[in-house]
Amino acid sequence: MQPLTPEDLYSLEEYARERPRYRGEILAHKKNRQLAVGPHATLYFEDRRTVQYQIQEMLRIERIFEAAGIEEELSAYNPLIPGGRNLKATFMLEYTDEQVRRVALQELRGVEERVWFCAGDQERIWAVADEDLDRSTESKTSAVHFLRFELDDASCRAMKDGAPLAIGIDHDHYRYREEPLAERLRAALVTDMI
Repeated sequence: MQPLTPEDLYSLEEYARERPRYRGEILAHKKNRQLAVGPHATLYFEDRRTVQYQIQEMLRIERIFEAAGIEEELSAYNPLIPGGRNLKATFMLEYTDEQVRRVALQELRGVEERVWFCAGDQERIWAVADEDLDRSTESKTSAVHFLRFELDDASCRAMKDGAPLAIGIDHDHYRYREEPLAERLRAALVTDMI
């Protein structure tokens, strides 16, 4: 997928007019690109449309209209767009109770490196986490991580040929797997491949 450019974005005025319609379309699109893995982890698979929405929202919230500010947002968010042989996702650990969340984030240190993807009978592909900056410390992990799954030829081919897909987390304190992925999600992820 091609990175976004300033020409792909609405101006603030255009976005104000289009936002209700556009937001509805994107939220429906995003529903097909998310997966709960167990009770507290969710993967939100990104693509060009979801990233454009994030940028438009940031520009709107921050009232950014100057070229330098727009370029800064594009530079920050374009790396989340899949490159045609990988999948990219925002990985969130979600706990409603603050005390429970604090303990869980301590126990789950390193969980971002224990997330995997598998197409059919191919080998597991382990996530590459947080290339922008390290989000874990010696004592805890972050509630939000950015993951990339770098697919080999066999996995890409298996996906395109309709192989069932699986995603899991293999951490001492959090072991869950989802398989096969729902067809709506499988179809969305296949569109990310070249």
